[in-house]
Amino acid sequence: MAELKDLTKRSENYSQWYNELVVKADLAEQSAVRGCMVIKPYGYAIWEKMQRQLDDMFKATGHVNAYFPLLIPKSFLSREAEHVEGFAKECAVVTHHRLKNSPDGKGVVVDPEARLEEELIIRPTSETIIWNTYKNWIQSYRDLPILCNQWANVMRWEMRTRLFLRTAEFLWQEGHTAHATREEAEEEAVRMLNVYAEFAEKYMAVPVVKGIKSANERFAGALDTYTIEAMMQDGKALQSGTSHFLGQNFAKAFDVQFINKENKLEYVWATSWGVSTRLMGALIMTHSDDNGLVLPPTLAPIQVVIVPIYKNEEQLQKINERVDKIIEGLKLLGISVKYDNADNKRPGFKFAEYELKGVPVRLAIGCRDLENNTVEVARRDTLEKQSVSLDGIEQYIQNLLSEIQENIYQKALLLRQSMTREVNSYEEFKVEIEKGGFLLCHWDGTSETEDRIKEETKATIRCIPLDGDKTPGKCMVTGRPSAQRVVFARSY
Repeated sequence: MAELKDLTKRSENYSQWYNELVVKADLAEQSAVRGCMVIKPYGYAIWEKMQRQLDDMFKATGHVNAYFPLLIPKSFLSREAEHVEGFAKECAVVTHHRLKNSPDGKGVVVDPEARLEEELIIRPTSETIIWNTYKNWIQSYRDLPILCNQWANVMRWEMRTRLFLRTAEFLWQEGHTAHATREEAEEEAVRMLNVYAEFAEKYMAVPVVKGIKSANERFAGALDTYTIEAMMQDGKALQSGTSHFLGQNFAKAFDVQFINKENKLEYVWATSWGVSTRLMGALIMTHSDDNGLVLPPTLAPIQVVIVPIYKNEEQLQKINERVDKIIEGLKLLGISVKYDNADNKRPGFKFAEYELKGVPVRLAIGCRDLENNTVEVARRDTLEKQSVSLDGIEQYIQNLLSEIQENIYQKALLLRQSMTREVNSYEEFKVEIEKGGFLLCHWDGTSETEDRIKEETKATIRCIPLDGDKTPGKCMVTGRPSAQRVVFARSY
């Protein structure tokens, strides 16, 4: 497959490798609208599997789905000062509601008569419109908690975009919950962080570090932001999900109060949490190799592909009959399978294509295999091939898929462990950060020091880990006391 050979190697230019792979594996492409992408069917099929799994996990923790408007009145955004400051530079604004034919007959122009009384913002996130809505839903403690999630698109006017990682429009889910007490809201924020971490590790096979964001990095309008941080193969971090404890900030901004059990008026406590199509970027950059995608079986749209090898129609018929039985057996085990017996491509071309697309297991079967009652099984993660008996093949494949899932998780974990190290001096930090990876360092807890490090090294505090070494020490930059080591890295 000529195109495959054209895939840039990771060691040569990781960024280019990623951009090419997204396009060549048919996941997404640039669109006619600057900064917006077209997610192609194969890419969308992976996102659907993510969505389905996450949705089940949200519902299992008592959440329900709703849908809120795409457009937010401009005045709503100005009510929560930090929030508006955080998003102001990324907002797309709707000013008019009508077009008309141009006087010179060359297309259409905006009708100046149709200016909106109040401009509308295309949602960069939905806290403001949702909290304006919750005001009507909440009167008493009996109306709480509200545990809503929505699957939606949002828009943040990004200047530098990359498919899946940073686009002006992206798909995501955003949970928005309302609670009667601070404790409840804080518990909810941590619960959802754990849901994200479980999803990343169990389904995406991506190991993550759970932690809290520094004040500089937290969500605009939150008291605390919890995050899961993943390490990509090039040693850069990717924030892969965040959960925010919003305190009473939005309830105060939108005057959402309730009568508590003591019959007193109190402001509601809130959280919000979300993951987006950025997870696709994490999936690609954690596992894939120079031959193309490597997908974890749990999220692969096609888990097994079967390719027949034959010389004539008669041979194909025989193979078809045997393969039908295999497909039936695999489907009974809930395994998604594709039988590619199309005659317009050679087997070698098919092999290369499914390798590029990251299909976890490939079976090749010819007439000689039928005679010997065997099939050639190739696994995508290690590229190993072996001849396996057709007796009990379905069970064999089921076990193999579990093994691949575990193997790619362990491989990613080992890489992260090998690229995580403690650094004690700022001089050493400047050298080490060039090598990539997670650096565990003491920091004095001030924004000034964090800003300086970011300015001088392009590294940011990814999180203050929830688990891990809590030994106090001295800040590597200022020498002032530090409560614990934090994770520094360069990031996407």
